[in-house]
Amino acid sequence: MNDTSESRAQEAVEKPRWLLLIHQLAPKPDYVRVKVRRRLKQLGAAALKNTVYVLPNTDESLEDFVWLVQEIEADGGSAMLCEATFVEGITSEEIDAMLEAERSSSTGTAAAADEPIQPGRIWVTRENIHIDRIASAWLIRRFIDPKATFKFVPARGYKAQAGELRFDMFHAEYTHEGDRCTFQTLVKRFALPDGALQAIGEIVHDIDCKDEQFNRAETRGIAMLVRGLTQTVADDSDRIKRATALFDDLYASFTNVRS
Repeated sequence: MNDTSESRAQEAVEKPRWLLLIHQLAPKPDYVRVKVRRRLKQLGAAALKNTVYVLPNTDESLEDFVWLVQEIEADGGSAMLCEATFVEGITSEEIDAMLEAERSSSTGTAAAADEPIQPGRIWVTRENIHIDRIASAWLIRRFIDPKATFKFVPARGYKAQAGELRFDMFHAEYTHEGDRCTFQTLVKRFALPDGALQAIGEIVHDIDCKDEQFNRAETRGIAMLVRGLTQTVADDSDRIKRATALFDDLYASFTNVRS
């Protein structure tokens, strides 16, 4: 048997490194969603998708997830566990980093804020922008890089150029982290402790992630406005221009409420 065959044979018998919890919660009562999310936070599990969470494949993790599956099913939901080895789309190193971020967050260890951005950077994101990318572009120009220019590229196959910053796309410098949408990641990473931005982030999160985590009264109306914008404006740059007034006004309304 050659070295390649031996390596493949060894990989075939190795225990998969990751344990996945895939779950679906009953729509009501609302407190169940909060309870499950809090339990996942306590376990230090990282969100790969809205309802898919990962932990290292250890006996302790298995026991924790089994108990959580029982809780979910007792509350009218459904859940399954599986061992996983990822072939494409994410690396073990990236998962390790996500889990470390969750551990730091759950123990109260505050990450240092990102350094201020030199004005005038090129910010790259996926074309055909919707709520999270539209709101994030507004946030970037308004609070992070007032001279930012935006570049819109296909979702797959793009190789970043020197000096570019990517957001809300695969391998981006700024994208979803844990259960945070990209807007919320930017707020956290650049340490923008603004109650109005926190509120907007909650609205953007619920529209983008479709999980009703925050269930704010304003969310439905903003979702309708953004849906109308994307249906009537085809050009991504024009979508950002049109949305600027919307988010400026939304920000002002929250600021005035708090003043």
